[in-house]
Amino acid sequence: MPFVSIAAQQIYYAEMGAHGIPIVFVHGAAGNHLVWGMQLYALGTMARALALDLPGHGRSDPPGRTTIDGYGDVILGLLDALNIERAVIVGHSMGGAIAQTLALAHPDRVAGLGLIGTGARLRVLDAILDGVLNEFVKTAELVIENSYSAALDPAMRARAIAEFLTCPAPITHGDFVACNGFDAMARLGDIHAPTAIVCGTEDQMAPHKYSQFLASKIPNARLTLIDHAGHSVMIEQAEQVNTALKNFISTL
Repeated sequence: MPFVSIAAQQIYYAEMGAHGIPIVFVHGAAGNHLVWGMQLYALGTMARALALDLPGHGRSDPPGRTTIDGYGDVILGLLDALNIERAVIVGHSMGGAIAQTLALAHPDRVAGLGLIGTGARLRVLDAILDGVLNEFVKTAELVIENSYSAALDPAMRARAIAEFLTCPAPITHGDFVACNGFDAMARLGDIHAPTAIVCGTEDQMAPHKYSQFLASKIPNARLTLIDHAGHSVMIEQAEQVNTALKNFISTL
């Protein structure tokens, strides 16, 4: 099992493919590398695809972070530890905020961006921020209810809630604090990395108007809207997301 040491923490990552441009997949709040399973297999055929567990998530050591910049430093640490000069950063939700921040602060390390179900600002409802610490199970149910399309299978819903609850409440709360403090709306024009933006048309956590705003402000951005998918579009409509990312990577 591959781990790297970053800021005295053991950080886990999964990897598929050894050739081609490096792609780093970054999960969202309370997530882990497993959300990218289908993307790793698909993109690993044409690139060096990696997905990490952010600190405090999955198999990686705690503590987590409470700022997007703090998580961005972890991605830079991963690139340095693996001797990767430049990579495509693909992020979902909070991971998309991390990707944008890296493209703005360290453009020399970012060969391209994949922004999945995210926005330039990610405000979090007080019901979620407070609920994570006070009513964890109820809040998990609320988040998952808004993270998939209306057609979500009940068994998959139960699995998604159980997976959400595996991330400790304080780590999840820190994630949402980080999201709530993120705002890159005024700086999007300074992102010059080629960018692919993907969003489910039924996304309730980061509605597709967020993605349309990103596409209108980031130069060299292309937008793909995917029907029958919510916030977890890379899980619900994996094949379409994989196609969009493959087409994007092939242009770099």
